[in-house]
Amino acid sequence: MITYPYHHDGRFFLLAGPCVVEDEESPLRIAETLVRITEKLDIPFVFKASYRKANRSRLDSFTGIGDEKALRVLAKVRQQFGVPVVTDIHTAEEAAMAAEYADILQIPAFLCRQTDLLVAAAKTGKVVNIKKGQFLSGESMGFAVDKVRLSGNDKVILTERGSMFGYQDLVVDYRNIPVMQSFGVPVVLDVTHSLQQPNQASGVTGGKPELIGLIAKAGIAAGADGIFMETHPDPAHALSDGANMLALDRVEALLEKLLRIKQAL
Repeated sequence: MITYPYHHDGRFFLLAGPCVVEDEESPLRIAETLVRITEKLDIPFVFKASYRKANRSRLDSFTGIGDEKALRVLAKVRQQFGVPVVTDIHTAEEAAMAAEYADILQIPAFLCRQTDLLVAAAKTGKVVNIKKGQFLSGESMGFAVDKVRLSGNDKVILTERGSMFGYQDLVVDYRNIPVMQSFGVPVVLDVTHSLQQPNQASGVTGGKPELIGLIAKAGIAAGADGIFMETHPDPAHALSDGANMLALDRVEALLEKLLRIKQAL
């Protein structure tokens, strides 16, 4: 099993999987495909799925199958395929519970300044992946890193996921990659959430998945240590964030292109 900082010998690493645990079986099928691809391409891999979605626009949006049930699915992925897993936490009280099942605790972008949450995640001893707030500069994330380190945990990753551009769009400022790397942490580029179109009148977030390849290739060229992407066998019918996911059958071809860019560098 790969260990922090999840990149070796100049390779980039991959955090990928569905947005949320939708049921007990599909995460295993998705993980099996991603493990096969990343082993073939020799890319260090972390399986991603949220056990619960706390941040949804509408009350009737899908949030999960139950916390313990979903966390057990993540534990099964880890055990069956021998890969680390990453999942989001939303409150300080969730940190210890999720840490029993996950290798990386992910702090959602909207919550990246929540001191109690960062401290609780740090105290579990797990790797803490902090997603940069859409409303913050890369420089500002140094304070989030400090909160984790000063709580006794040096295992921090930062993830760039775009910045708000008006009310309903995001743009990626690639300058944030070297800026956040200057804090001495690996920096990941989230190539799917960076293409969200939030705050739609329907209450369902939109996206531009046709640009995932462009964003990812530019990120590797800019020196990102890792790539984060959400993927699903049928994004149109995914229960969360389907509008900006990459179809599972397109993952391998994209990763092959990213490897060629990385090798060229």
